[in-house]
Amino acid sequence: MRRWIVDGMNVVGSRPTGWWRDRPRAMRELAQELEAFAAATGEEVTVVFDGRPFELETDDRVDVLFATRRGRNAADDDIAALVEGDADPGSLSVVTSDRDLACRVRDGGAAVLGAGEFRRRLDG
Repeated sequence: MRRWIVDGMNVVGSRPTGWWRDRPRAMRELAQELEAFAAATGEEVTVVFDGRPFELETDDRVDVLFATRRGRNAADDDIAALVEGDADPGSLSVVTSDRDLACRVRDGGAAVLGAGEFRRRLDG
């Protein structure tokens, strides 16, 4: 079974839906889509968002995290740390289109799937 770590804002930003006008709404919508994905696949999903934390209602199928600090690469650093600290990184797939993050998590033993390709899975 795969375990997923999703670079949330990378997936949100993978299509021009006007998400930048209401970031919290876009984040809520992605969390809901990830819940449906987790329910359909039975796989564990963690999403990491940049920005100030706020309440996101989830049904416990998806672990929603916010970057532990602000600034450049904040969520990326947290995602890389999750992979580095995992007992079985070979079972992880990280969803991102960030080239530097992809290299970091591959070096840590995780697989990488591009945000656009994962977005198509969610939409399909």
